[in-house]
Formats: sequence, structure tokens, C-alpha cells
Amino acid sequence: MVISGGPPRCPSPTLLEKMADAAGRSGPNTPGGMSVRTIGPEPSGATPIEDEEISGLIPEFVATRADLNQAEFENIAKALPRVIRRAEREGLDGVLSYGFMLDLHHRMFADVWTWAGTLRKRITNIGVDPSQIVMQSRLLFDDARMWHKESAFRPDELAVRIHGRLVSIHPFPNGNGRSTRLMADLYLTAIGSPMFTWGGSRLDQEDSGRAAYIRALVSAIETDDYSELVRFARE
Repeated sequence: MVISGGPPRCPSPTLLEKMADAAGRSGPNTPGGMSVRTIGPEPSGATPIEDEEISGLIPEFVATRADLNQAEFENIAKALPRVIRRAEREGLDGVLSYGFMLDLHHRMFADVWTWAGTLRKRITNIGVDPSQIVMQSRLLFDDARMWHKESAFRPDELAVRIHGRLVSIHPFPNGNGRSTRLMADLYLTAIGSPMFTWGGSRLDQEDSGRAAYIRALVSAIETDDYSELVRFARE
């Protein structure tokens, strides 16, 4: 948008441009998007891991992006049966809560990052100001429980709306996409619906599946039309 009444200004970046910029940015004194441990550049649309966060990396063997992906994948696979059982046991109100979101992120990444389950403290291209994370997250869960109670959306759309709102909030230093997709899946589990396939892709890896997911997610957030994201999630 160009603001009149003064010197010409650049148009506001779209969410897609912000996500692309986030993926390509370097941390302080770390050229080419590489961290101090040289694990490699982020996949497109991902929040870059800064030096302050990389210092919390637990496994000593991690030297590349592939190493990190594998370590996180194994941690998530270990956590998955337990969080599914919890969603089945606690139901809708248990899953759609701020405390559940924090615990989920912790269980997904506690073997890899010392800061797993803690909130983002820095300003990023994507996400609300850190001071607003708690309030906006609680508001989202209040809205989601109301949407469910009033059948405002079909379950699949409600689930991807939870994901989209949480991505917009960006609660955590990293792992927002994976943890908020799993929040959507666990909402479905809590109400007895099947989890999404998310296009049948490893969305933490750079490929055509991730590109399609990013396009659908950005379109949903910017237009409030979640139909494309629902189709992708159910492919």
C-alpha cells in the first residue's frame, strides 16, 4: 500500500514475501543464512534460527540441516503416541488450551532444544509482538472452542483455522509450523475425526509439497479463504 501525503513509500510486503525473507535472512555475523554451528539454511518460509537459539541445541552430533531434521523427526515420533493418547483422554477442552500448546511443543522438541516449550522473545517478520503472544494465543483457543460449540465451520476448516491463526501468532522461537499443524491434528483426534495427511509430505524439507503448502497457507491467512489449505491437508 502506498501512503499519500508524503514521500513515496514502498508497498507493504505480503506474508509470502515476509516468509521468503525470513527463510533467507542470516543471523548476526552469520553469512548466507548459516548458523554458528553451520547447520545450513532454513527451508522456505521457516523462521531462521538465530545464534541465541542455536546455543540451546542439545545433540552434539548435529552438524548439518539434515542432522537437525533427523533429530527433530525422531523426537516428534517419540512424542506422538503420548500426545495422541492425551488428546483422546482430555478431549476438546484439553487440547484447545494454552497450556496444552506449550506442553506439546516441549514434548516435540525437548530432546533437541533446551528452549522447547518456551515462548519466542524476539521480533520476527512473521508473528505478533512477543508481548502479545500469551493474550493472542488464549484468544485463539477461546475462539476455537466457540467455533466448535456453534458449528461455525466444518471440523476440517476449523482445524486449519487453528493452524493458520497460530502461525500468524508464531508463539515459539522455532518449530511453529510442525507444532501448530499437530495442534490442528490433535483437535481432530479429540473430536474423533482422522488426522490430516498434509499432502503426504515431510513439510520440514524443501520440495514441491512444502511449496504447495506455503502457497495454500499464505492464501488462507491473507484472504480468510481456507478451502485450498483444507484440500492440501486432506490430500
